[in-house]
Amino acid sequence: MMPLWVVIPVSVLLVVGSTLALVGATGLFRLKGFYQRMHAPSLITSWGTGAIVLASMGYFSWTESRPVLHEIIIGIFVMITTPVTMLLLGRAAVQRDRAHGEPDAPPVAED
Repeated sequence: MMPLWVVIPVSVLLVVGSTLALVGATGLFRLKGFYQRMHAPSLITSWGTGAIVLASMGYFSWTESRPVLHEIIIGIFVMITTPVTMLLLGRAAVQRDRAHGEPDAPPVAED
């Protein structure tokens, strides 16, 4: 049986992480345009992933009686690849919208 001083932080981190994931998923569903929807996953990958990874590390470190650190690698990969993917998707969408003459496409920056 796990002591209360382990259960409470792990539970709080899981609730916070899953709540942030729910808020981000709701943002993907409710926001209207592609450019607005791009901001919702940032909430999930930054704080949501971090909280769930920390909860997993705490739980498995206690149950396996050794420090479990390989979850950090998962969190780092998710936090690195998501912003890069969002940047590439955003740039592709801007190029597409400009090529098709969409009225709400971001303007071309003048140097």
